Amino acid sequence: MSTVTVTLPDGATLDVESGATVEDVAYEIGPGLGRDTVAGKLDGELVAKEEPITEDREIEIVTEDSDDYLDVLRHTAAHVLAQAVLRHHPDAKLTIGPYTDEGFYYDIADVELDADDLEEIQAEAEDIIEADYDVERVEYDREEAVEKYEDNPFKREILDTEAAGEDPVSFYRQDGFEDLCQGPHVDSTGEIGGFEVLETSAAYWRGDEDRETLTRVYGTAFPTEDGLEEYLQRREEAKERDHRKLGSEMDLFSIPDVTGPGLPLYHPNGKTVLRELSDYVHELNRDMGYDEVETPHLFRTELWKQSGHYDNYVDDMFLMDVDDEEYGLKPMNCPGHATIFDQSSWSYRDLPVRYFEDGKVYRREQRGELSGLSRVWAFTIDDGHVFARADQIEEEVRRIMDLIFEVLDTFDLDYEVALATRPEKSVGSDEIWEQSESQLRDVLDQQNVDYDLEPGDGAFYGPKVDFAFEDALGRTWDGPTVQLDFNMPDRFDLEYTGSDNEAHQPVMIHRALYGSYERFFMVLIEHYNGRFPTWLAPEQVRILPVTDDNLGYAHRVKNELEGYRVEVEDRDWTVGRKIQQAHDDNVPYMLVLGDDEEEAGTVSVRDRQERERNDVDLDAFLDHLDSEVEQKRTEPDFVDE
Repeated sequence: MSTVTVTLPDGATLDVESGATVEDVAYEIGPGLGRDTVAGKLDGELVAKEEPITEDREIEIVTEDSDDYLDVLRHTAAHVLAQAVLRHHPDAKLTIGPYTDEGFYYDIADVELDADDLEEIQAEAEDIIEADYDVERVEYDREEAVEKYEDNPFKREILDTEAAGEDPVSFYRQDGFEDLCQGPHVDSTGEIGGFEVLETSAAYWRGDEDRETLTRVYGTAFPTEDGLEEYLQRREEAKERDHRKLGSEMDLFSIPDVTGPGLPLYHPNGKTVLRELSDYVHELNRDMGYDEVETPHLFRTELWKQSGHYDNYVDDMFLMDVDDEEYGLKPMNCPGHATIFDQSSWSYRDLPVRYFEDGKVYRREQRGELSGLSRVWAFTIDDGHVFARADQIEEEVRRIMDLIFEVLDTFDLDYEVALATRPEKSVGSDEIWEQSESQLRDVLDQQNVDYDLEPGDGAFYGPKVDFAFEDALGRTWDGPTVQLDFNMPDRFDLEYTGSDNEAHQPVMIHRALYGSYERFFMVLIEHYNGRFPTWLAPEQVRILPVTDDNLGYAHRVKNELEGYRVEVEDRDWTVGRKIQQAHDDNVPYMLVLGDDEEEAGTVSVRDRQERERNDVDLDAFLDHLDSEVEQKRTEPDFVDE
């Protein structure tokens, strides 16, 4: 028989018979590993342990100790959920049930579920888990598989699309329940230590709002009950930090139904924070030699066809006809910047040319995926594009990375870094992709950056380095990015004159220091729990006169703090109530002014951590405020001095 070569995570290779399964390879490595095998990863893709290997592949064996084990367990938990639903609603039609970063969900047709239904499903699922049913992979020929779903058009569509051409077709069975699935799964339902049905929502089949509306049931699962309890506790804490809740309480933004979905309105408090964020990043850009530009919201679609976005993004674009010509709201800013570069003649001495813009873009996300500021239709990118010579790439990428690290350090944010490589749907030659991926990898290695490799997650026009933030629920969200693009300069025929007096094509580098303002704002709201650093806070100081007799002095103090965001609390409240309200409003500093302070010309300073210093000279407080804002410190610290 023919053999294939598998490459292990440590780089070692092993020759096995073609058609050997992941589990077979594990036994070849060692009997203990074979017995412990739960699933495998082939070229980074999670697969069942029964998956045959018919060509040279990179392989990783997944056991209970692997990071990927939780995904496999949750995949099985989704089947437990589906079985529990069918026991109570036998006419329901199953569609898909994948695992997610937080747990799993199953989309189900022909069923409506209320709170009582979820309780019943939870109890039924616990019974299935306690019964410890074996989970078995079974295979049917295609004709049998289609017959099994005679009354389920959703599964038949899967057989006609994702499973098209497969024969036999794999199913997974537990206690007589069978579900079309490629796996992987754990060996028995009893391996699930903690299981919880969380909530339901509406969803569209295939994510298409023109298709059938389904009921999506969310759940989560862990190997132990303790793991589940820790997650549920974090989830409750996260609800208090939810940016939608805090955004309403702090009057930062709203997304009313009347304006349309995914179109946030920023109230004065929210716009104040955004303006500070913009001023900060604009200062960084100017210091690094970027020139500010501006492009319109709308372009003829000829531009998007030339850039390649039309072919790759047309389903996500807002299009309209204007005088028999097709126009589109811009999904990205880069074609506009490339066009600006193309309006001038450049010498090699002029490069790199750097542009930046706070550019509003529009992407037609599915309505069911819209959520607060995390996923919207209209958002603003702190976009920057560099047009450079090939010999300038590594230095420019290094400078951009330094800027990104400075931003992340300023906000004291935790992040993960990933190198995303060529996706299946892309433009450009193999040579260009290999060259650009290698250059990004070199910069990351030279700077000793710890990063993950994300095969296939690059932009359609080039590879990228992505920075991801973690929110209050532990979910990760896209943040800053730096991307190489050898394709758009070619599509726009961008040129500069080299030292040889010949025309040369520049390299285009895309970068964003925040990502999008909307998502970055969301992360900050939850990261700080609404307690913004003084330099960002919508209201930086609140003056609390003890009585109305001190109002005049309060306003004189406010005048001395000109340039800062200061309010005088003039409601007829007790000073205790005024202090409590300022704490509830997350104001960094409170100045309590009574007769003693007025007579001495001083202030009593309190911060939102309930620390206090009395008889403070106003000039001393102002000097501190200047220093704290200038240094962009994350917490008020005047009372510690």
